[in-house]
Amino acid sequence: MMDADKALELVKSGATLLLLDVPQYTLIGIDTQVFSVGPAFKGIKMIPRGVHFVFYSSSTRDGKEFSPITGFFIDAGYSQVVVRMWDQQEERLIKVPEEEEERYRQAVRSFEFDKHLGPYDLSLYADWKRLSNYITKSTIERLEPIGGEITVTYEHGMLKNTCKSAMERVLDEQLRNSKFSSPAEEHPKRGCYYTPIPRIIKRKGIESEQLTSLNLDKTELLETLLVKDYGGSEESLLGELQFAFIAFLMGQSLEAFMQWKSLVSLLLGCTEAPFQTRSRLFTKFIKVIYYQLKYGLQKDRSVGEAGTSALLDDSWFSSDSFLHRLCKDFFSLVQDASVVDGDLLSWTRKLKELLENSLGWEFRQKSAVDGIYFEENDEYAPVVEMLDEPSGSEPTSS
Repeated sequence: MMDADKALELVKSGATLLLLDVPQYTLIGIDTQVFSVGPAFKGIKMIPRGVHFVFYSSSTRDGKEFSPITGFFIDAGYSQVVVRMWDQQEERLIKVPEEEEERYRQAVRSFEFDKHLGPYDLSLYADWKRLSNYITKSTIERLEPIGGEITVTYEHGMLKNTCKSAMERVLDEQLRNSKFSSPAEEHPKRGCYYTPIPRIIKRKGIESEQLTSLNLDKTELLETLLVKDYGGSEESLLGELQFAFIAFLMGQSLEAFMQWKSLVSLLLGCTEAPFQTRSRLFTKFIKVIYYQLKYGLQKDRSVGEAGTSALLDDSWFSSDSFLHRLCKDFFSLVQDASVVDGDLLSWTRKLKELLENSLGWEFRQKSAVDGIYFEENDEYAPVVEMLDEPSGSEPTSS
C-alpha cells in the first residue's frame, strides 16, 4: 500500500485527465489501462510525466454495443491538467475554450474533483514505458493527424487498393457493418502523417541484377530513409514504430497496422546493416518488437466485454504471415553471420523463443541445426562481438 504522503505528492506532481459529462458504460483507456465509466467518474489522476495514449469507445445505453475506438496522444507535464468534455451530438471528447479550461484546472488543483478521479495504476507503468520509450513530443507532433484524433472511422476507404490479410478484411467488414459507422464521405481523410516506406524499390538507369539486389537487401533504402525522413536519428524511426503499434493495438487503427508492418518489413528485410553499420539500431529494434509482441500476445488480458480487446489475435500472425517469413529469414541471417553483436544475438534468441512459445511457430532449418542455437564447440557458430555498451542495458529515448 502507498502511504498517504506519497499518494498526495503523486496527486500534486502527476498530470490529471479531467473528462466531463462522459456517459455511463463508455470505455476510457490510458496506456495499458481501461476504465468503464460509472456515474461518478470524471477522469484519471496521478499520471506520470511523459507521453501517454488516451482512447475511448462510446456505448449504447445498455452498455452492450460499442463504437470504434478513438484515441489521441498527449505529452503530460508536471502537474498538468488536460480537460476534455463529452459532446453528446458527436459522441466524442472535445476540447473546451481556454478560459473555461483554466477554471477547471484551478478546481482540479484545489482537489474539487479528487473523489471523482480514478488513480493511474503505477504497477502497470513499466509495461507502458517499454512500449513507448522512443516516442517524444516531436514524434507526436510529426505523426498525429489534424485534430489529433486517431480512429479507424476516418480510415474507411483509405486503404481500398492495398493488399489485406484475412484479419484486416474482417476488421474492415466489421467497421462497415457497425451500427456506429457512417458513410465514408462524411469523414474527410484525417490519417496520420506516417513516413512513406516504398514496398518495392524502382530506379531507372541501373542493371536489373543491381535492382534485384536492392530489393533483396533493404539496407540502402533504410540508410536513405534515415537521412531523408528521420534526420539521421535512429530513435525517430523507432519512435514511429512504437507510435504506429500503439495506435494499432490500443486505437484499433488499420492504417497504423499497415505502417507498423511496413517498418518491420523494412528492418527485417536488411541483410547487411544488422552486422555492419547498424548493429545497435537492430538490437534496439528487436527489443522494441519483442516487448510489443510480448505485451500484445498475453492471453490473460482484455478490455472489458466490449469487443474492444487490446490483444493481438493469433490470426494476425498465421504461420504463412509476413512476420513469420521475415523472422525466419532474419533468424537464419543471424545464425549464418560470421560476426554478430552479442546483444543482438541475445535479443534475437529471446524474440525467437517468444514466437515459438506464444504462437507455436517453428523456425527449424532444413539441416539438423536448430535455428539460432549452436553447440558449444560448433565451428560454424558466429563470432560474438561485445560492444562497449553493457549487455542488456536499456535504450534511452531521445
